[in-house]
Amino acid sequence: MTTSTKKIISFSLKAAVLVMAAWYIYHQFYKKNDDLKQFKALTARIDSTHVFVAMGIVVLLMVVNWVLEAFKWRYLTKNLVNITIWESIEAVFCGLTWAISTPNRVGEYGGRVMFLPNRKRIHGVFAMAVGAFGQIIMTNLLGLIAIIWFVYLFIPVSTWLFCLIILVSALTLAILLIFFFHIKWIVNLLDRIGFLKKYHKFFEIMGRYKTNELIRILGFSMARYVTFTIQYCIVFHLLIPDFAYFPMVMILFVYFFITSALPSLDLLDVGVRSFTASHLFAYVTDQKIAVIAGVSSIWLINLIIPAILGSLFVFKLKFFDRTA
Repeated sequence: MTTSTKKIISFSLKAAVLVMAAWYIYHQFYKKNDDLKQFKALTARIDSTHVFVAMGIVVLLMVVNWVLEAFKWRYLTKNLVNITIWESIEAVFCGLTWAISTPNRVGEYGGRVMFLPNRKRIHGVFAMAVGAFGQIIMTNLLGLIAIIWFVYLFIPVSTWLFCLIILVSALTLAILLIFFFHIKWIVNLLDRIGFLKKYHKFFEIMGRYKTNELIRILGFSMARYVTFTIQYCIVFHLLIPDFAYFPMVMILFVYFFITSALPSLDLLDVGVRSFTASHLFAYVTDQKIAVIAGVSSIWLINLIIPAILGSLFVFKLKFFDRTA
């Protein structure tokens, strides 16, 4: 292709990403409008200074959350290329813009790795997979503990079934941790698949991480998990002041576990998170409207605002970068 053709294709792809993101954001605002109105109505009865401070902290924690992810992304790619923390932040936010209109947010991979040199992009996908694996472990670790608590208190089951749930949970966590700290086993399994063996140079990046590096990746994942848990606690406490923190946090852990396990296309997933939250929290509070309004506000702050910010970096992408 000529240089002119490359420029036209590159501009068209960037424009398409922005148009899709803008349409998605408009579509979601339209669908969530009632929930956001409910949030506004609920906060109208609360001291405005209290609301401003609480939501200001939640927005600040959103920034902390994604900056932590940027530090994790920079750490994951340090063996591939040396990027600055600002470049990592740009990649993370741009990835969120790509993610919102793709199944299970897989577009986030493309958005991020496009900030890497051309020959390192496929490697970057597998490096990002290691980071995602670490986040999954945190979600499953705390989620399964919370599910055991939830079943014990609210779901009448026989003793043997309850013990089976504990056993399955423990085995699941053990398997996840074993494979995470022995990612070379996954690489070896992929090498045994004939047509994949020739791509060893790409996925072998996963096996390069040492134990201390994997522990640090888990640390970043835990820090992010704690950050968005605090966000939810602040919003729910704002809307439901008498909500006890322990059951709130445990139900949140179950909620995170379930929503992370559900395959979804955000574009068609309107109401799934609100539906899940309203049914789970019904066991510990009767404030259904407040729960839905709270979840919607967090969705707006944690996903839509970063996606809008990420759109500022889309035109910095280099689809035809030929650097090493």
